[in-house]
Amino acid sequence: MVNPITAYIALGSNLGDRRALLDSAVQSLRVEVEVVRVSSYIETAPVGGPSGQGVYLNATAEVRTMLAPFALLGALQRIEDGLGRVRAERFGPRTIDLDLLLFGDRTINAEESGIALVVPHPRVHERLFVLEPLAEIAPLAVHPVLGSTIRDLRDRLRVPTPQTRVLEGQNAVVTGSTSGIGRAIARTLARAGANVLIHGRRSQATAEQAAAECRTEGVAASMMLSDLSEEANCHAFASEAWDRLGAIDIWVNNAGADTLTGEAARWSFEQKLHKLWAVDVRATMLLSRAIGERMKRQGRGVILNIGWDQAESGMEGDSGQLFGVSKGAVMAFTKSLALSLAPEVRVNSLAPGWIRTAWGDGASSVWQERVLRETPLNRWGMPDDIAQAALWLASPGAAFITGQIIRINGGTVR
Repeated sequence: MVNPITAYIALGSNLGDRRALLDSAVQSLRVEVEVVRVSSYIETAPVGGPSGQGVYLNATAEVRTMLAPFALLGALQRIEDGLGRVRAERFGPRTIDLDLLLFGDRTINAEESGIALVVPHPRVHERLFVLEPLAEIAPLAVHPVLGSTIRDLRDRLRVPTPQTRVLEGQNAVVTGSTSGIGRAIARTLARAGANVLIHGRRSQATAEQAAAECRTEGVAASMMLSDLSEEANCHAFASEAWDRLGAIDIWVNNAGADTLTGEAARWSFEQKLHKLWAVDVRATMLLSRAIGERMKRQGRGVILNIGWDQAESGMEGDSGQLFGVSKGAVMAFTKSLALSLAPEVRVNSLAPGWIRTAWGDGASSVWQERVLRETPLNRWGMPDDIAQAALWLASPGAAFITGQIIRINGGTVR
């Protein structure tokens, strides 16, 4: 006999009578599945989407079901339709929003009848408004990809106490900070008290959203757009950023060319090499030199570059060759720059391992299994794992650390 599956559903509303809509959604769920428990309702500010939205009322529900994943998804969409959900704008206001967060210990990335389903929900680990109510009813439930409990994921996102604002009043610039690792670093530096300048390549709306997130931490945050694949833009961006902030204490070179997803994934080897050289290597070097000289004159500063943990050990295939040479160059440059700028400026490199960013969210089961097999801590790394390392390196706690490659990879040693 087949046993029912335990699944977790997120519920949210910011239009109409929010509490009544959540109550109605729960009652409709009881028709489709067995509702085991429902969390408290909590109010949270909207994340992303158009400005001026109303505050959300959020909750989570634990259910048991015999339905297959796509059948359950279909049931959730029917409930949304019945409660007046209009899908007009991504992250826009809605009467009801029902998301399938977890489905047992299953990992799903599939499409059926033109409808895509990704489980675990690809952003569950980034959303405190989901993790807070979920931790209330299922603190020990385990994220099947990350290997962390819901309580642990929640605790990583909780706002720190005032004693942790070790960067109070400092100014930080994080390139490539509209998403992924860069966005996590920017938010973490802001939580520690640093004023932050967000950098993006082309999306003003996304950059402003990231800056707005940082401002919720009680710091000043602004944004600038610049295509760092162009040499002239690197010099202009460094000068304008310095002039805007007056002085810069922390500079993080996170911007990198994405050659793994979207149209770029279909580029030739030569095209990818050209783009990686321009953004990951040349831009990092030009920005580091320009900002480093200014920091040395002001008598203080920290520069962090992004390397790759397998640049030295090697990885098979085109991507291994491309990222090995580009990130290997960044790591070698970091050591030489540290010698050039000491003792006033500290320069270090973060070398991430398997980190769950946009590529990881859509990676095949083969790659998912490889990540767990190669990582002794048996989970994907998170952008927040890199951000916490960046915070430490930028803080007074790392005052005697320079010229080093810090590997954040869950213990991978090959």
